[in-house]
Amino acid sequence: MSDAPDKESQTEEPTEKRISDSIEQGNTPHSREVTLFAGLLASLLFFTFFLRSGAGPLIAALQNLLDQSGQYQVGAGRNALHLLNACMQVAGLFLLPAVILIIAMALVSTFGQNVPRISPQRLAPKWNRVSPIAGWSRVFSFRGLTELLKSVLKLLVVGVIAFVLLKAEIGGAIATIQSDPAGLGDRLLGLARKLLGGVTLAIFVLAAADLVWTRIHWRRDLRMSRQDVKDEMKQLQGDPMVKARQRSVAMERSRKRMMAAVPTATMVIANPTHYAIALRYVREEGGAPKVVAKGQDLIALKIREIAEKHEIPVIEDKALARSMYDRVEVDMMIPAEFYRVIAELIHFLNRTGAAARKQ
Repeated sequence: MSDAPDKESQTEEPTEKRISDSIEQGNTPHSREVTLFAGLLASLLFFTFFLRSGAGPLIAALQNLLDQSGQYQVGAGRNALHLLNACMQVAGLFLLPAVILIIAMALVSTFGQNVPRISPQRLAPKWNRVSPIAGWSRVFSFRGLTELLKSVLKLLVVGVIAFVLLKAEIGGAIATIQSDPAGLGDRLLGLARKLLGGVTLAIFVLAAADLVWTRIHWRRDLRMSRQDVKDEMKQLQGDPMVKARQRSVAMERSRKRMMAAVPTATMVIANPTHYAIALRYVREEGGAPKVVAKGQDLIALKIREIAEKHEIPVIEDKALARSMYDRVEVDMMIPAEFYRVIAELIHFLNRTGAAARKQ
């Protein structure tokens, strides 16, 4: 069975995590046409600003070498090496601006699209790359056919531009040969610059379109099925069943601790079976009365049962129990609005001796 994703089921847009993971793995959108445009632009800049100024010293140096050719005995290894080094130095100085421009443009085109990342997964060998069947499937895939179409389009663009320019300049070139052959070099250089400029402009348009298409196609490849989105949500937030179980365990432990604190209460205010709030107040401890337990229905009945077992007074006051239940939390002191009524109850219990219990 194939591990390839089912494209028909991938109907959801990629999440931020899916995109981030893809970038971390080195799977980023990259347009080859942008790199090609950068190389052509570097060549055009070299032709425009450096070729004429650099060609003069190059021609002079080569002419000097030819004029002094009698001084070099090519048969001698040292002289041949010296001549080769001299030629390489002159050619290197001439080509140095072109090399710098090409490297700079290549870096700009690469970093401008995506920041390069080192991804071990991308460096790992993939044996399906050497499979003839997989290779043919890539060649005849939609992406392979698209790359073929782009290559054909580039050839057509270059051919059309070359044809138009040559047709327009052929007459001038013939006239230059007949009238002033010395100016043919400048005319050919201008023609080459025009041809390179036209091709660069056309490739710029193609690169801009390809950059947009590449990013759209990249996001389309990252699309997810609904099950993928659900699985990712489970991974990020945790399995709902596991989280529910954890909440249930936490609530059970909290309930046990709360019930264990009921015997330390001073009084329980009930309504009479739906709500129950256990309060503790000891003057020596300082502060306002504190809620040690509260609950509804079955928990309220359990609180009353424990209170009665430990002879803790249970005061039935429906209005007070209901209003306090919504305003108080366990292990917190009661709000100031209940100070007066609770103080009266404590005073009543102390006066009747009903609040006597173990400290």
